[in-house]
Amino acid sequence: MYTKNKIQKSNYKFQSFILGICIFLIGISVNAQCAMCRAALGGDSNIKKAEAVNDGIVYLMVIPYLLVLIIGYLIYRMYSKKKKAV
Repeated sequence: MYTKNKIQKSNYKFQSFILGICIFLIGISVNAQCAMCRAALGGDSNIKKAEAVNDGIVYLMVIPYLLVLIIGYLIYRMYSKKKKAV
């Protein structure tokens, strides 16, 4: 029984680690830009400005996802504590 729990915990840690790496790598290749921003920043002369706008958009997108992740984790932790108490 003890070894089964230990294997499940190590498997869970491995899966969490792989998921974290995948989420990190997805964020690296993101190029977000709305149609209005693309039209305003189009052309070869605005390359630095366009990159800055893309970085700002990605930064603003990350905050809601982090909030959902944190709230989900807190709910998971709350339910797991209730299971252990019963």
